[in-house]
Amino acid sequence: MSVYLDYNATTPLDERVLVAMQPYLSTHYGNASSRHEPGRVARRAVERAREQVAVAVGAHPTEVVFTSGGSEANNLFLQGAAAAFRTPGTVAFGAIEHPCVLNAARQLTRRGWRLAELPADAEGRVTLAGVDAVLSNAEKPGLWSLMLANNETGVLQEVETIAARVKARGGSAHPGWFHTDAVQAFGKIPVDFRALNRAGVHALTLSAHKVYGPKGAAALIFDKHLDLIPLIAGGGQEGGLRSGTENVAAIVGFGAACELAAERLANLPARLHALRERLEAGVRAFGATLFGAGAARLPNTSYFAFAGVEGETLLSRLDCAGFAIASGSACSSADPDPSHVLIAMGVPPMLARGALRVSLGAQTTETQIDDFVCALKTALSELQKLTALQS
Repeated sequence: MSVYLDYNATTPLDERVLVAMQPYLSTHYGNASSRHEPGRVARRAVERAREQVAVAVGAHPTEVVFTSGGSEANNLFLQGAAAAFRTPGTVAFGAIEHPCVLNAARQLTRRGWRLAELPADAEGRVTLAGVDAVLSNAEKPGLWSLMLANNETGVLQEVETIAARVKARGGSAHPGWFHTDAVQAFGKIPVDFRALNRAGVHALTLSAHKVYGPKGAAALIFDKHLDLIPLIAGGGQEGGLRSGTENVAAIVGFGAACELAAERLANLPARLHALRERLEAGVRAFGATLFGAGAARLPNTSYFAFAGVEGETLLSRLDCAGFAIASGSACSSADPDPSHVLIAMGVPPMLARGALRVSLGAQTTETQIDDFVCALKTALSELQKLTALQS
C-alpha cells in the first residue's frame, strides 16, 4: 500500500464525515427545494451545514453560498463581481495565485478589464511595494484576489495587512472588492472571516475536500455588501447566487468536515510542523533547495528540488517505491512547463523543473517520513549514477 504524502491535492474522507453523509445518500433523498417533508429534511440538513461552515470561520450563515468547488467559488467572485460593474476596470491578483484565479482574471480582459499582477519576492510573498505601485496608479483596481496560503510552497501571504492597505489607500471612492482564496489555509491555520472582513476582505473561498470532506462541495463566504451576478441562472437556489439542485450529501459532509477541522486546530498544526522539520532535515542532507523556507508557511507543506534532477523522473521513481507526492499543484500537473509560482519567485527554470511537493496530513507518521527519506536517498543515488554513465 502506498504512503500518501499529497494532502494539499486532496485529503481522505474522514470516517465521521462519511457517517454524517450516509443518510443523505440513501434514506433522505429529498430535493432541498421541495416543500414536502422529504424536501424539508434535506433543507434542514443544508442549513445546518451552512451554520457549521460559518461557525468554523467566524462568519454568519447568511454569508455562506455553497458551490461545487473552490474553482467555482473563485470564479463566482471574479466573474460575478466584475459583471456587476457598469464599466470594466482593473483586477489585481498575485503572480502566485492558483490557475483558477489567474485564468479567470485573464478571461476578464475579453470584457475590457485590465490586469495588474502583483509580484512576489524570492520567498514567494506578494510584496507590499508591488501593492503600493498598483495603488499609486490613478485608476485603483476594482477587484483584488490574493490567496491566504500558496498551494505549492505553503507560504502565507499578508492578506490582512494588504487588505487594510488597499482599504486605507483606495481613495474616497470605492477602493475595490477584495477576495482571498483560503482553500489551502483552512484547517491548517486559524481562518477568521470577521477579522479579515474588518481589515478589508470582502470574500473568502473554502473547499471541503482539503479538510477531510467530500469532493464536490465548497463555499464562497462573502460580505453582504458585495454585489455579485450569478454564474449559473436557474431556480434561484443559494439566495439566487448559485442555481441548481443542491448536492445535499456533499454539503452535509462539508459541514461535518468544517466542524472537525476546527477541533483539529488544537493539536494537528504543531504535530505537522514537527513532521515537516523532520522531513526537511532529511532532504537538506541530500543537498535540496527548499522553496519559501525563509517565509512563514503552512505547517504541513515542503517544496524542494535537487539541482540537475528532473522532478517528474524522481516523482515516478518514488511512486514506484510506494510514495504518493506531487511535482506541484494537482490542477497544473498536465502542464509540462515549470511552476509559474517558482518562476514568479525568480527560481531558474531548470531548477524549477525539478520541484517536488510533499504535503502532510492527519494520518502521516514519523515512520512514513523516515521511510520516504530513505526511498528518496535511494532514488537520487540511482538517478545520479545514470547521469554519470550517460556523461
